[in-house]
Amino acid sequence: MADTGGSASNTRMWCSVPERLQLHMAMLALQFGYAGFHVVSRAALDMGISKLVFPVYRNIIALLLLLPFAYFLEKKERPALTLNFLLQFFLLALVGITANQGFYLLGLDNTSPTFASAIQNSVPAITFLMAAILRIEKVRLDRKDGISKVIGTILCVAGASVITLYKGPTIYSPVPPLNRPTPTFVSLGDANGKSWTLGCLYLIGHCLSWSGWLVLQAPVLKKYPARLSVTSYTCFFGLIQFLIIALVFERDPQAWMFHSGGELFTILYAVSIHYLKLMKTDEKI
Repeated sequence: MADTGGSASNTRMWCSVPERLQLHMAMLALQFGYAGFHVVSRAALDMGISKLVFPVYRNIIALLLLLPFAYFLEKKERPALTLNFLLQFFLLALVGITANQGFYLLGLDNTSPTFASAIQNSVPAITFLMAAILRIEKVRLDRKDGISKVIGTILCVAGASVITLYKGPTIYSPVPPLNRPTPTFVSLGDANGKSWTLGCLYLIGHCLSWSGWLVLQAPVLKKYPARLSVTSYTCFFGLIQFLIIALVFERDPQAWMFHSGGELFTILYAVSIHYLKLMKTDEKI
């Protein structure tokens, strides 16, 4: 009885928290989880998980999680499926799943989790720029909010460009004592034939793909308002695209097997964050 009373008390305390504060706390928790996503994804690549097999398993599990909710919750509001809708879902998958995740993993493999997280801050600015060019969003230069958006976009793109083009000098490089071999300090992006510059370009492609996905979803959801179903179809076509690419280019059968519990954990963690990101994106559209 005491445990039940304590549980009820905790529930009442949580319900007494203002809804706006609850949303901010949930978003903060998601951002912490998403920060860990960069680290976990890089750990998965360092373990030797294939950059082609990783998104296949990730999208399989995400699709299995999405399908029941999409099927049962949107039975009545889901429009009839037509060839035109299928083509739009295929395009969304190509931009938002295949290109987005593919460029991200290639960029992360050549740079670092910190850099990948930092450059993703340019996504809102690129999204606003794309929406303005396509006339989905109006740029009101006669209002303060319109001017603020333009200035913010310019600063954001400039910051991403600086991060991409300027690596900076070495901050700390100790002088080795005499009669001791000189240690070799190699930056992450230059190790084992990897290119930091190429990784930056991949991550820019990732940001462009993510922004394009957000912009393209808006007109699709106006015609097909079943958000979970749109996400499920997009995830399905993304899985098919990644599966075809992986079957063509990944010839090593061992790449499809889990060699440790750590590899399985990284995939499950990535799936959970990816699933939450999809839900957050649907709520914003």
